Amino acid sequence: MAHTIQFRLHAPGDLGKFRLPAGVQRRLNELLDRQDQGTPLTAAERREAEGLVELAEMLSLLKLRASGAQTAAA
Repeated sequence: MAHTIQFRLHAPGDLGKFRLPAGVQRRLNELLDRQDQGTPLTAAERREAEGLVELAEMLSLLKLRASGAQTAAA
């Protein structure tokens, strides 16, 4: 049975500015570009890319939630 859990975090006001560091973003782009060009990734590279995509998605979600919280507070 699925359950929904909600919790509140006190986050810094500049949470909406969080993003992957430039070097990490370059590495993710490199891996995704190679995959898009048909070059197979090793198992380790695939896990690395998947982890970086998850991190990027989490940061995007945090930014979205932060912007929504700022809009609601205004």
